[in-house]
Amino acid sequence: MVSKNFPRYILLLLCFVSSQIAFGQSFTLQGKVADKDGNPIELASVMVVSQGKLSMTNLKGEFSMQLQSEDSVKIRFSMVGYKTKTRVLHWPKGKQTLLVQLSDDSQLQEVVVEGKAKQHGTTEELDVKKTKQGPSATGNAVEELVQTQAGVSTHSELSSQYNVRGGTFDENSVYINNVEVFRPFLVRSGQQEGLSVINPDMVDGIGFSTGGFEAKYGDKMSSALDITYKRPKKTEASVSASLLGASAYLGLATKKFTWTNGVRYKTNRYLLGSLQTEGEYRPSFLDYQTYLSWQPNKRWQIDFIGNISDNHYNFKPEDRETNFGTLQNVKKFKVYFDGQEKDLFRTFFGSLAITRHLTPRTDISLLASAFTTREQERYDIQGQYWLTQTETSENLGVGTYMQHSRDYLNANVKSLKLMMQHRAGKHKIEGALTYKLEKITENSAEYEYRDSAGYNIPHTGKDLKMIYALRARNELNAKRFETYLQDTWNFQTRDSIPTLFTLNYGVRFSHWSFNGESLVSPRAALTITPGWNRNLSFRIAGGLYYQAPFYKELRDTSLINGITYATLNQKIKAQRSIHAIASMSYRFQMLGRPFKFTAEAYYKAMSRLIPYSVDNVKVTYYGDQNATGHTAGLDLKLFGEFVPGADSWLTLSFMNTRMKLNGKTIPLPTDQRYALNLYFTDYFPGTTRWRMSLKLAYADGLPFSAPHKELEANPFRAPAYKRADIGMSYRLLDNSDGSRNTIFKNIWLGIDCLNLFGINNVNSYYWVTDIAGQQYAVPNYLTGRQINGRVTIDF
Repeated sequence: MVSKNFPRYILLLLCFVSSQIAFGQSFTLQGKVADKDGNPIELASVMVVSQGKLSMTNLKGEFSMQLQSEDSVKIRFSMVGYKTKTRVLHWPKGKQTLLVQLSDDSQLQEVVVEGKAKQHGTTEELDVKKTKQGPSATGNAVEELVQTQAGVSTHSELSSQYNVRGGTFDENSVYINNVEVFRPFLVRSGQQEGLSVINPDMVDGIGFSTGGFEAKYGDKMSSALDITYKRPKKTEASVSASLLGASAYLGLATKKFTWTNGVRYKTNRYLLGSLQTEGEYRPSFLDYQTYLSWQPNKRWQIDFIGNISDNHYNFKPEDRETNFGTLQNVKKFKVYFDGQEKDLFRTFFGSLAITRHLTPRTDISLLASAFTTREQERYDIQGQYWLTQTETSENLGVGTYMQHSRDYLNANVKSLKLMMQHRAGKHKIEGALTYKLEKITENSAEYEYRDSAGYNIPHTGKDLKMIYALRARNELNAKRFETYLQDTWNFQTRDSIPTLFTLNYGVRFSHWSFNGESLVSPRAALTITPGWNRNLSFRIAGGLYYQAPFYKELRDTSLINGITYATLNQKIKAQRSIHAIASMSYRFQMLGRPFKFTAEAYYKAMSRLIPYSVDNVKVTYYGDQNATGHTAGLDLKLFGEFVPGADSWLTLSFMNTRMKLNGKTIPLPTDQRYALNLYFTDYFPGTTRWRMSLKLAYADGLPFSAPHKELEANPFRAPAYKRADIGMSYRLLDNSDGSRNTIFKNIWLGIDCLNLFGINNVNSYYWVTDIAGQQYAVPNYLTGRQINGRVTIDF
């Protein structure tokens, strides 16, 4: 007997089978993505999250991808600078064509942009907002972000300086709104460093290149950091405070006018209290910056940036006790101090830019800038020390030393720059002419006296000599002319799924009146995005790069009757480096979240090198050019959302540097053979109010030698730099959508543990010499474990 329900079962079975057949079918999705004016948007993301599929539009804004048919297929279109749009297709079959128009984010009150613009060249875009609530020892958020990148290293949490692929601190150029900026010249330790010239509250964009950078960036051999200050779309403000300082930001905006202001105060007195040298630390660093932008009409734009920085470092040491050595050989260094140090670093910076938009595709700008610094380094510090063997209480060295300094420096750099940009089809052509006036006056007097067990060192038996004495009275007046021309050309093959190419090529020319040297620097970089996988890209870059000499490289020294005299070497030439870079990047989805892996191999052939030594953050050049060398390495980086909604990254670098000096091959003073950095962000389960940020650094120690010795006798290497900082933040108020009737937008409370494991990292060494000439390297340890509390309020 047949059941009455039989037809119903057949119907259900047929529905199930048809749904499975439909589910197993695939369809082709194609179309075009454009802006509100109908212009194609290249490299926009077309994503189907449920199927883990991602495609990118080509130069014409077109895309095509194979997908599985479902009851509903949700497609997400996104691009940086545009509002994300979502389309839903129901049981799509065959070939589906979509024409999608993305709205500019300037029309929105607030936009969460999904996706990230693809890297076209050797300049990587960084986002300082990712680390805003992270732990920080310096308060210089941009530089701390840069220090965590592949190929970049630092060996002091007190400093905002960084080494890039074996280069010195002086080999990194920094630009703010197309104007090169400078830092104080006389700073010799991380404790003296104040606030960076970059105010992170005012930053809109960060471009960073570790090598093979474009011709528009100046004559430096290692890296280029390109900062763009923001023009807010509405009134905004924020204040923050911690045990290490405070800051306030205010941005005003109308239809034609924007004005941003930033005030920062820093005092690392609390942090310096964890150093082994105890005493009265009274650092005080104050900074004010302003950025005004006025657009009276569509043709004209006028921008002004002003910066006043007043940095004081005052210190009265009292005593110090350092234990060092091995478990079987422990030594103790005890010092009682008398005297004080008073340093001043006062800088002024201003730039005025007038831009004329000749056509929608052509801009011309005139930029005038001025930088002034007044610097004083004054100290008289006497120390009475005992160096003993802990196990036997034997005195290895007893004596007194006296350090004296009266260093004064005034510098003025003025520049006038004419820039042009023109977009013609697939080409973007840029060029500029720059004229600089440089004036530096220096008056320095330094000496160090040592008396070991009643005998003056160096001991002759009849003469009283200093172990070190320096005299310098110099004045530099020079003119510098610079120009560059470059083109960025986007093109593609004629295939059905074309391969995309971005070629940047250009040349740079400069002439310096002081030594009469002219430099020509050709550079090129090619990026290839294959049609068979738009998530994969390859880059090759190369060029000739120079380190144009300036104040530090010019100082040549000569020893006369035990006194070192520093004079300006007018015959000095620019150091030279040839860059060769090959890299790849791959974007992929893992656990339904976006990731990016990059690998970059590089080789730098260097010639006409000026040998140098590094002590803390002070770089001392030897004033002559008798060395050649090379740097080779591999940089790896994994970036993505290890935790949903939070960006993290892991970098691993390997490097080898060698320098041939006086017939002997030695490592450069910045030879860091390996480095590992991790920045990890996480949220507490079930809430985004609690946020944790972890910074880990593990870097090989740098080579060093005894002071006033030849670099060839460089047999030592410092211990590896190991540090962990962790920060915990709680979002007390979240009013980002403006749904609450309050002036507050966000309120964050945070607590940081700096140097979580209390590791004694070595930054430099103090050398003790006994009467027999035996030298002992006493390590100068960096900061210990400290707790820092902070609060941030956004309006």
